[in-house]
Amino acid sequence: MCPINRWPAHERPRERLLTKGPTSLSDAELLAIFLRTGIQGKNAIELAREILEYFGSLKKLLACDLKSFCQIKGLGTAKYAQLQACLEMSKRHLAEVLESGEVMTNPSQVKTYIQSRLICYPNEVFAALFLDNQHRVIGFEELFFGTINASSVHPRVVVQKALKHNAAALIVCHNHPSGVAEPSIADIDITETLKHVLRLIDVRLLDHMIVAGHEVISLAELGKV
Repeated sequence: MCPINRWPAHERPRERLLTKGPTSLSDAELLAIFLRTGIQGKNAIELAREILEYFGSLKKLLACDLKSFCQIKGLGTAKYAQLQACLEMSKRHLAEVLESGEVMTNPSQVKTYIQSRLICYPNEVFAALFLDNQHRVIGFEELFFGTINASSVHPRVVVQKALKHNAAALIVCHNHPSGVAEPSIADIDITETLKHVLRLIDVRLLDHMIVAGHEVISLAELGKV
């Protein structure tokens, strides 16, 4: 094992992040920066690779509970708290960006925000982004929780929530824990139902987004809304 601080500067993750940006780093390199140090016999990158191999993916690591997280040598409650704080700051930053302007001018940011809210759930969750008449964000609520592959969506509840927020428009969304992004017949049917019932109270359904791993599908872009 060669300590990272002995590597050439252009190969060290932290220096590469500063010079080339975070997108130039692998999942293991990003995690190594978060870890800061390794353990006896492993530098931070080797430890990061071991952690990702243990959990199977970065997504599963970020979604794990405290007990599972602390099973790995070198991790503990302090690191878990730091990780949860980082995740929450990321969500709040994305929410502030959306709240500062019209969301429909930033569809990629909307997708990123919705993905950040739903990607870590092991079961299906249906949620809604409530917008005013200028398409600015009023709020985000998780409305229905289902099994690994289904959730029961009640249009009456969606209407009640829209009225509660005095929303002029909605973007609904849910996750596919299976990782399969293709919308199901049920997804398309509930989209049509919601579009109809919301129209009765003069609220527009702008989109229905599906989060499947690192992919976000827009039914509006597919012509299904």
